[in-house]
Amino acid sequence: MAARDLAAATRDPDIAAHLRHLEVERRLAGRTLAMYGEAFDRLQRFALAASIPLRAVETQHIRRWAAQLHGRGLAPRSIAIALSAWRGLYRWLGGEGFVAANPVAGVRAPRAAKPLPKALSVDHAVALVEHRGEGGDPVLVARDVCIAELLYGCGLRVGELVGLDAAASVDAAGWIDSGDASAHVLGKGSKRRSVPVGKPALRALEAWLAVRGELARPGERALLVGRRGARITASQVRTRLKAQAIAAGVPTHVHPHMLRHSFASHVLQSSGDLRAVQELLGHANITTTQVYTKLDFGHLSKVYDAAHPRAKKRTSGQG
Repeated sequence: MAARDLAAATRDPDIAAHLRHLEVERRLAGRTLAMYGEAFDRLQRFALAASIPLRAVETQHIRRWAAQLHGRGLAPRSIAIALSAWRGLYRWLGGEGFVAANPVAGVRAPRAAKPLPKALSVDHAVALVEHRGEGGDPVLVARDVCIAELLYGCGLRVGELVGLDAAASVDAAGWIDSGDASAHVLGKGSKRRSVPVGKPALRALEAWLAVRGELARPGERALLVGRRGARITASQVRTRLKAQAIAAGVPTHVHPHMLRHSFASHVLQSSGDLRAVQELLGHANITTTQVYTKLDFGHLSKVYDAAHPRAKKRTSGQG
Protein backbone atom coordinates (compact mmCIF):
# COMPACT_ATOMS: atom_id res chain seq x y z
CA MET A 1 0.00 0.00 0.00
CA ALA A 2 1.39 3.43 -0.94
CA ALA A 3 2.44 5.83 1.83
CA ARG A 4 -0.35 8.26 0.82
CA ASP A 5 -2.96 5.48 0.98
CA LEU A 6 -1.66 4.33 4.35
CA ALA A 7 -1.89 7.87 5.73
CA ALA A 8 -5.44 8.21 4.42
CA ALA A 9 -6.44 4.81 5.82
CA THR A 10 -5.14 5.58 9.29
CA ARG A 11 -6.39 9.15 9.55
CA ASP A 12 -8.60 10.11 12.45
CA PRO A 13 -12.28 10.02 11.39
CA ASP A 14 -12.71 13.69 12.29
CA ILE A 15 -9.80 14.67 10.03
CA ALA A 16 -11.07 12.48 7.19
CA ALA A 17 -14.57 13.98 7.47
CA HIS A 18 -13.20 17.52 7.54
CA LEU A 19 -11.06 16.88 4.47
CA ARG A 20 -14.15 15.60 2.65
CA HIS A 21 -15.94 18.78 3.71
CA LEU A 22 -13.09 20.91 2.32
CA GLU A 23 -13.04 18.96 -0.92
CA VAL A 24 -16.78 18.63 -1.59
CA GLU A 25 -18.35 21.68 0.02
CA ARG A 26 -15.49 24.14 0.06
CA ARG A 27 -14.08 22.82 -3.23
CA LEU A 28 -10.48 23.49 -2.32
CA ALA A 29 -7.86 22.81 -4.96
CA GLY A 30 -6.01 19.52 -4.89
CA ARG A 31 -2.73 21.17 -3.95
CA THR A 32 -4.35 22.99 -1.04
CA LEU A 33 -6.02 19.79 0.15
CA ALA A 34 -2.67 17.99 0.08
CA MET A 35 -1.08 20.79 2.10
CA TYR A 36 -3.91 20.69 4.66
CA GLY A 37 -3.71 16.90 4.80
CA GLU A 38 -0.02 17.13 5.68
CA ALA A 39 -0.82 19.65 8.43
CA PHE A 40 -3.55 17.38 9.85
CA ASP A 41 -1.20 14.39 9.77
CA ARG A 42 1.25 16.37 11.88
CA LEU A 43 -1.52 17.22 14.33
CA GLN A 44 -2.62 13.58 14.54
CA ARG A 45 0.94 12.36 15.17
CA PHE A 46 1.37 14.90 17.97
CA ALA A 47 -1.93 13.85 19.56
CA LEU A 48 -1.12 10.14 19.30
CA ALA A 49 2.34 10.67 20.83
CA ALA A 50 0.72 12.51 23.74
CA SER A 51 -2.12 9.97 24.02
CA ILE A 52 -4.69 12.76 23.65
CA PRO A 53 -7.88 12.39 21.57
CA LEU A 54 -8.15 15.14 18.96
CA ARG A 55 -11.36 16.40 20.56
CA ALA A 56 -9.58 16.76 23.90
CA VAL A 57 -6.67 18.88 22.62
CA GLU A 58 -6.17 22.14 24.52
CA THR A 59 -4.41 25.41 23.73
CA GLN A 60 -1.37 24.43 25.79
CA HIS A 61 -0.89 21.39 23.56
CA ILE A 62 -1.17 23.45 20.39
CA ARG A 63 1.41 25.96 21.67
CA ARG A 64 3.80 23.15 22.61
CA TRP A 65 3.43 21.44 19.25
CA ALA A 66 3.93 24.66 17.31
CA ALA A 67 7.09 25.25 19.33
CA GLN A 68 8.27 21.74 18.49
CA LEU A 69 7.73 22.36 14.79
CA HIS A 70 9.76 25.55 15.12
CA GLY A 71 12.49 23.68 16.98
CA ARG A 72 12.67 21.13 14.17
CA GLY A 73 13.44 23.91 11.72
CA LEU A 74 10.05 24.29 10.05
CA ALA A 75 9.76 27.76 8.55
CA PRO A 76 7.45 30.25 10.31
CA ARG A 77 5.29 30.46 7.19
CA SER A 78 4.83 26.67 7.14
CA ILE A 79 3.93 26.72 10.84
CA ALA A 80 1.41 29.48 10.15
CA ILE A 81 -0.18 27.33 7.43
CA ALA A 82 -0.38 24.35 9.79
CA LEU A 83 -1.98 26.46 12.52
CA SER A 84 -4.47 27.86 10.03
CA ALA A 85 -5.45 24.34 8.98
CA TRP A 86 -5.76 23.19 12.61
CA ARG A 87 -7.80 26.29 13.47
CA GLY A 88 -10.18 25.54 10.61
CA LEU A 89 -10.52 21.91 11.72
CA TYR A 90 -11.53 22.87 15.25
CA ARG A 91 -13.82 25.61 13.99
CA TRP A 92 -15.61 22.96 11.93
CA LEU A 93 -15.68 20.54 14.88
CA GLY A 94 -17.19 23.30 17.00
CA GLY A 95 -19.82 23.94 14.37
CA GLU A 96 -20.71 20.25 14.45
CA GLY A 97 -20.98 20.39 18.23
CA PHE A 98 -18.00 18.08 18.88
CA VAL A 99 -15.84 20.61 20.79
CA ALA A 100 -16.78 23.47 23.08
CA ALA A 101 -13.87 25.78 22.24
CA ASN A 102 -11.24 26.17 19.54
CA PRO A 103 -7.83 25.37 21.11
CA VAL A 104 -5.99 27.04 18.21
CA ALA A 105 -7.74 30.40 18.64
CA GLY A 106 -5.17 33.03 19.57
CA VAL A 107 -2.15 30.82 18.83
CA ARG A 108 0.19 32.49 16.37
CA ALA A 109 3.20 31.22 14.47
CA PRO A 110 6.64 32.59 15.37
CA ARG A 111 7.60 35.66 13.43
CA ALA A 112 9.71 35.10 10.37
CA ALA A 113 13.24 36.42 10.77
CA LYS A 114 13.77 39.65 8.90
CA PRO A 115 16.26 39.04 6.13
CA LEU A 116 19.39 41.14 6.41
CA PRO A 117 19.63 43.90 3.83
CA LYS A 118 21.83 42.85 0.94
CA ALA A 119 25.05 44.80 0.56
CA LEU A 120 27.71 44.68 -2.12
CA SER A 121 31.27 43.78 -1.30
CA VAL A 122 33.66 46.72 -1.26
CA ASP A 123 35.26 45.51 -4.51
CA HIS A 124 31.92 45.25 -6.31
CA ALA A 125 30.73 48.61 -5.02
CA VAL A 126 33.93 50.30 -6.18
CA ALA A 127 33.77 48.52 -9.55
CA LEU A 128 30.22 49.83 -10.02
CA VAL A 129 30.89 53.47 -9.18
CA GLU A 130 34.14 53.55 -11.13
CA HIS A 131 32.64 52.00 -14.26
CA ARG A 132 32.49 54.26 -17.31
CA GLY A 133 30.26 53.20 -20.16
CA GLU A 134 32.03 52.41 -23.41
CA GLY A 135 30.68 54.01 -26.54
CA GLY A 136 27.69 55.50 -24.75
CA ASP A 137 26.43 59.06 -24.63
CA PRO A 138 29.07 60.87 -22.52
CA VAL A 139 26.41 63.12 -20.98
CA LEU A 140 24.39 60.13 -19.76
CA VAL A 141 27.56 58.39 -18.60
CA ALA A 142 28.51 61.44 -16.52
CA ARG A 143 25.03 61.55 -15.02
CA ASP A 144 24.94 57.82 -14.21
CA VAL A 145 28.37 57.96 -12.57
CA CYS A 146 27.16 60.90 -10.48
CA ILE A 147 24.07 58.91 -9.46
CA ALA A 148 26.10 55.89 -8.34
CA GLU A 149 28.67 58.02 -6.49
CA LEU A 150 25.99 59.93 -4.57
CA LEU A 151 24.03 56.81 -3.63
CA TYR A 152 27.09 54.89 -2.45
CA GLY A 153 29.17 57.84 -1.26
CA CYS A 154 26.42 59.49 0.78
CA GLY A 155 24.02 56.66 1.61
CA LEU A 156 21.07 58.55 0.13
CA ARG A 157 17.64 57.06 -0.40
CA VAL A 158 16.56 57.15 -4.03
CA GLY A 159 13.79 59.63 -3.14
CA GLU A 160 16.35 61.94 -1.54
CA LEU A 161 18.58 61.65 -4.59
CA VAL A 162 15.94 62.52 -7.19
CA GLY A 163 14.71 65.37 -4.97
CA LEU A 164 18.03 67.21 -5.16
CA ASP A 165 18.00 70.56 -6.94
CA ALA A 166 20.95 71.94 -8.87
CA ALA A 167 21.11 74.96 -6.56
CA ALA A 168 20.04 75.82 -3.03
CA SER A 169 16.82 77.77 -2.58
CA VAL A 170 14.25 78.45 0.10
CA ASP A 171 11.85 75.80 -1.16
CA ALA A 172 14.39 73.26 -2.42
CA ALA A 173 13.87 69.71 -1.14
CA GLY A 174 17.61 69.15 -1.24
CA TRP A 175 20.85 70.37 -2.73
CA ILE A 176 24.60 69.81 -2.60
CA ASP A 177 26.96 72.44 -1.29
CA SER A 178 30.27 71.81 -3.04
CA GLY A 179 31.93 74.50 -0.92
CA ASP A 180 31.60 72.58 2.33
CA ALA A 181 31.27 69.17 0.66
CA SER A 182 27.85 68.38 2.09
CA ALA A 183 24.50 67.17 0.80
CA HIS A 184 21.37 68.59 2.38
CA VAL A 185 18.39 66.30 1.87
CA LEU A 186 14.79 65.91 2.91
CA GLY A 187 14.34 62.41 4.30
CA LYS A 188 11.53 60.33 5.74
CA GLY A 189 9.01 62.21 7.84
CA SER A 190 10.10 65.46 6.14
CA LYS A 191 13.21 65.48 8.33
CA ARG A 192 16.20 67.34 6.98
CA ARG A 193 19.74 66.10 7.43
CA SER A 194 23.17 66.90 6.08
CA VAL A 195 25.74 64.30 5.11
CA PRO A 196 29.34 64.65 3.94
CA VAL A 197 30.10 64.25 0.25
CA GLY A 198 33.41 62.56 -0.48
CA LYS A 199 35.94 63.68 -3.06
CA PRO A 200 35.04 61.01 -5.66
CA ALA A 201 31.37 62.05 -5.47
CA LEU A 202 32.32 65.74 -5.74
CA ARG A 203 34.43 65.00 -8.83
CA ALA A 204 31.54 63.07 -10.37
CA LEU A 205 29.18 65.93 -9.53
CA GLU A 206 31.51 68.47 -11.11
CA ALA A 207 31.79 66.36 -14.28
CA TRP A 208 28.00 66.06 -14.48
CA LEU A 209 27.35 69.76 -13.89
CA ALA A 210 29.78 70.58 -16.71
CA VAL A 211 27.48 68.79 -19.21
CA ARG A 212 24.10 68.99 -17.48
CA GLY A 213 23.06 71.94 -19.63
CA GLU A 214 23.17 69.73 -22.72
CA LEU A 215 20.31 67.63 -21.33
CA ALA A 216 18.34 69.79 -18.89
CA ARG A 217 15.47 71.96 -20.10
CA PRO A 218 15.87 75.72 -19.66
CA GLY A 219 14.86 76.64 -16.12
CA GLU A 220 14.81 73.02 -14.87
CA ARG A 221 15.71 73.03 -11.18
CA ALA A 222 16.46 69.34 -10.75
CA LEU A 223 20.08 68.33 -10.32
CA LEU A 224 19.56 65.03 -12.13
CA VAL A 225 17.48 64.93 -15.29
CA GLY A 226 16.32 62.30 -17.75
CA ARG A 227 16.66 62.18 -21.53
CA ARG A 228 13.76 64.62 -21.93
CA GLY A 229 15.41 67.18 -19.71
CA ALA A 230 13.03 66.95 -16.74
CA ARG A 231 13.73 65.68 -13.22
CA ILE A 232 14.74 62.04 -13.29
CA THR A 233 12.38 59.56 -11.63
CA ALA A 234 13.17 56.84 -9.11
CA SER A 235 12.19 54.23 -11.69
CA GLN A 236 14.66 55.66 -14.20
CA VAL A 237 17.41 55.59 -11.58
CA ARG A 238 16.70 51.92 -10.86
CA THR A 239 16.82 51.05 -14.56
CA ARG A 240 20.06 52.91 -15.20
CA LEU A 241 21.74 51.57 -12.09
CA LYS A 242 20.80 48.00 -12.98
CA ALA A 243 22.29 48.43 -16.46
CA GLN A 244 25.42 50.04 -15.04
CA ALA A 245 25.94 47.15 -12.61
CA ILE A 246 25.59 44.59 -15.40
CA ALA A 247 28.07 46.49 -17.55
CA ALA A 248 30.49 46.69 -14.62
CA GLY A 249 30.34 42.92 -14.15
CA VAL A 250 28.68 43.00 -10.73
CA PRO A 251 27.27 39.45 -10.28
CA THR A 252 24.04 40.41 -8.53
CA HIS A 253 20.95 42.51 -9.14
CA VAL A 254 21.72 46.03 -7.91
CA HIS A 255 19.11 48.58 -6.88
CA PRO A 256 19.49 52.03 -5.26
CA HIS A 257 18.77 50.87 -1.71
CA MET A 258 21.48 48.21 -2.01
CA LEU A 259 24.03 51.01 -2.40
CA ARG A 260 22.63 52.66 0.74
CA HIS A 261 23.04 49.35 2.59
CA SER A 262 26.55 49.00 1.19
CA PHE A 263 27.43 52.51 2.31
CA ALA A 264 26.21 51.80 5.84
CA SER A 265 27.87 48.40 6.26
CA HIS A 266 31.19 49.55 4.79
CA VAL A 267 31.34 52.66 6.99
CA LEU A 268 30.49 50.55 10.04
CA GLN A 269 33.10 47.93 9.16
CA SER A 270 35.75 50.63 8.93
CA SER A 271 34.73 52.82 11.87
CA GLY A 272 32.70 50.67 14.27
CA ASP A 273 30.75 53.86 15.09
CA LEU A 274 27.08 52.85 15.08
CA ARG A 275 25.86 56.26 16.23
CA ALA A 276 27.64 57.99 13.36
CA VAL A 277 26.08 55.57 10.86
CA GLN A 278 22.69 56.27 12.40
CA GLU A 279 23.16 60.00 11.83
CA LEU A 280 24.44 59.51 8.30
CA LEU A 281 21.46 57.37 7.36
CA GLY A 282 18.94 59.61 9.11
CA HIS A 283 17.47 56.81 11.24
CA ALA A 284 15.26 58.11 14.03
CA ASN A 285 15.91 55.01 16.15
CA ILE A 286 19.27 53.30 16.53
CA THR A 287 17.60 49.87 16.55
CA THR A 288 16.96 50.42 12.82
CA THR A 289 20.69 50.92 12.32
CA GLN A 290 21.71 47.93 14.44
CA VAL A 291 20.89 45.55 11.58
CA TYR A 292 24.24 46.62 10.08
CA THR A 293 26.10 45.19 13.07
CA LYS A 294 24.80 41.80 11.92
CA LEU A 295 26.07 42.47 8.43
CA ASP A 296 29.43 43.39 9.93
CA PHE A 297 29.50 40.16 11.97
CA GLY A 298 28.74 38.20 8.81
CA HIS A 299 31.78 39.81 7.22
CA LEU A 300 33.92 38.91 10.23
CA SER A 301 32.67 35.32 10.13
CA LYS A 302 33.72 34.98 6.51
CA VAL A 303 37.16 36.38 7.29
CA TYR A 304 37.51 33.96 10.21
CA ASP A 305 36.41 30.93 8.19
CA ALA A 306 38.80 31.85 5.38
CA ALA A 307 41.82 32.72 7.51
CA HIS A 308 41.81 30.95 10.89
CA PRO A 309 43.73 27.64 10.91
CA ARG A 310 41.20 25.96 13.19
CA ALA A 311 38.33 27.11 10.99
CA LYS A 312 40.12 25.65 7.97
CA LYS A 313 40.53 22.34 9.75
CA ARG A 314 36.89 22.30 10.73
CA THR A 315 35.59 23.04 7.24
CA SER A 316 37.91 20.51 5.63
CA GLY A 317 36.57 17.74 7.88
CA GLN A 318 39.80 17.23 9.84
CA GLY A 319 39.72 16.58 13.58
